[in-house]
Amino acid sequence: MHIFKLVLVCFFSFAVFAPCIADAKSQIKGSGYRIGSGDKIDISIMAGGEEQVKTQISVADDGRVTIPFIGKVPAKGLTLSELEKEILIPLERDYFVDPQVHLQITGYHSLQFFISGAVGNPGMFELDFIPTIMDLFAKVGGVLPTRGSVAYILRGPGREEMSKEKIEESLAITEPIKIDLVKLLDEGDMSENIKLQPGDTVYIPLGSNLDQTHTKVYVEGRVKSPGIFPYQPGMTALGACILSGGFEKFAAPNRTKIIRGTKEGQEIIEVNLDKVQTGDNPDVLLKPGDRIHVPESWL
Repeated sequence: MHIFKLVLVCFFSFAVFAPCIADAKSQIKGSGYRIGSGDKIDISIMAGGEEQVKTQISVADDGRVTIPFIGKVPAKGLTLSELEKEILIPLERDYFVDPQVHLQITGYHSLQFFISGAVGNPGMFELDFIPTIMDLFAKVGGVLPTRGSVAYILRGPGREEMSKEKIEESLAITEPIKIDLVKLLDEGDMSENIKLQPGDTVYIPLGSNLDQTHTKVYVEGRVKSPGIFPYQPGMTALGACILSGGFEKFAAPNRTKIIRGTKEGQEIIEVNLDKVQTGDNPDVLLKPGDRIHVPESWL
């Protein structure tokens, strides 16, 4: 059933968004696109009614381009119009009267997107347009029927292809963008079909029906409603206890323990949730599969 829905949604997405790909490319070429390493740019310099030079330049790893006559110029992070102005200043000052500079990007090698998890073909994809999340799903062959209900988008400078472990570490310490896959894929709600940004990492965990240790946390002991709760990036020990209704009258939050499974066995993390509540101690970030035990007071 999930596969049938996915086919319908992907078909719908393609029908709606395929005509817009040309518009997406033209938007990149507009004033808003920021130049990145690896981009290829055609440059034409006009002066005295003649074309003085026409060639192609590439943005180096250090973010600079080598411009005829004037040498290396910083380009990474600039728009085309901003780079044109940076080139015009030394040309007018040292070489030509009233020169004109025309730039056009012909290769968008900085438009890289990463996707991992429950998809057909995870990895890094270099595109020549800025995709929506559905565009990226179509590029990777769709999501797997065993996917979870949420996709996480990690956004920020310096993103690169990361292992599943690194992604989960980043999810625990950052606030990712969350996409409701039930709304998007099962219900066809295109308000969840956001446009990505270059360098975004999309991660789709496996569904909770596969292995609860990868998607749940457990709260037990002297809390009002012990139980199993869906793990969310950024979830803390105190937050999980609040989800379970808070502490009972004779609970001892100051002796709370987090039992965490590791490759070597188990790790016991002691946390004083009394001091966490007063702000004297920092809260503890949880990991999928953590078990929180709140003991009974000795008094």
